[in-house]
Amino acid sequence: MSLNGVSGVSNTNTTTNYATTAAAEKNSTESKGYGKDAAAVYEPSAESKTAKSNSALVAKLKADQQNRLTQMQNLVKDMFQKQGKAFSTSDQMWKMLANGDFTVDPETAKAAKEAISDDGYWGVNQTSQRIFDFAQALSGGDEKKMDEMLEAFKKGFGQATKAWGKSLPDISQRTYDSVLEKFEDYKKSLTTETE
Repeated sequence: MSLNGVSGVSNTNTTTNYATTAAAEKNSTESKGYGKDAAAVYEPSAESKTAKSNSALVAKLKADQQNRLTQMQNLVKDMFQKQGKAFSTSDQMWKMLANGDFTVDPETAKAAKEAISDDGYWGVNQTSQRIFDFAQALSGGDEKKMDEMLEAFKKGFGQATKAWGKSLPDISQRTYDSVLEKFEDYKKSLTTETE
């Protein structure tokens, strides 16, 4: 097989174009700090950049959630300690709350009401959005993984109900419904995009 049959290619143009391209690539790799002798340069794809930003978002959500949870637990612990009540596990704390065997001072009641108001950090809107955002970040937008996230959410809600010892308060059920609605809207948006 011979390359003589290839027409329209000039050795001069090929050499010039190659030299220009090679020089541009060399300058590009050197300007990025890769060094003069870089044989291959890894350039992250958009997908790996998304994975990094998703992992950063997940870490941020986890840290924020832990901080807020600690604040809420401290609020409840302080309330119980003022009443001379003690518990050794968080499950015991939640069961004591569920039983309603406590009194609340005005400051604690005000802080709790603000926290669980519709737009408060623990309210329906923000909590359901955080749950959905967390699921979306973990799934990377993969539809099948989003289904897994939804099932994990439902399982977690069941475990929370069990730890509570009876049906969760109304705010929890409204949050659950809001999360389901966000997942349904997400699925509908995928269907709309494919059509």
